Amino acid sequence: MPAAGTTIKSDERRQHVVDAAVSCFARRGFYGTTTNEIAERAGISQPYLYRLFANKQAIFAAAVMHVGGLLTETLSAAKTADSTMSPPQALRAAYTTLITDGDVLRFLMHANCATDEPVIRDAVRTCYARQVTIVRELLDGDDDAVRQWFAAGMLDNVVTVLGLAEVAEPWAATLIDALP
Repeated sequence: MPAAGTTIKSDERRQHVVDAAVSCFARRGFYGTTTNEIAERAGISQPYLYRLFANKQAIFAAAVMHVGGLLTETLSAAKTADSTMSPPQALRAAYTTLITDGDVLRFLMHANCATDEPVIRDAVRTCYARQVTIVRELLDGDDDAVRQWFAAGMLDNVVTVLGLAEVAEPWAATLIDALP
């Protein structure tokens, strides 16, 4: 049931705006994206956008929570992944599948860069806390393995966003070969 004062239609509109925002923010970041661009992509007016969200920070925070939900679902699915894979392999396979969506990957990178904004910083921290909890559970509470997994994930992000698989240079091969 929707929260008091909302309708299913406004909840659907909010989700549509969040989807549009992920795409817009993925391309130009928090500081380079305007609310007008988000409204336009969502097919609504800017005044209606502000009826749905208080400000751009609130839209970005909602987008962080949405992408965090995608991460949570994807990593949780690794629990039931092919039993021939080790837990770290299952996590890596799940994460690699998710970051092939360029918008999700670029948005995550921009989210880390927008943490000067307190609302965004809090949303990003919450997102990381959820992911650490899931990964720690899947790696049997091994904090070193959790840190290694996150480090490899950050390297995956760089390799993917820079398209290093298509770069036939020794430096690119060094980064690609460093991945577990």
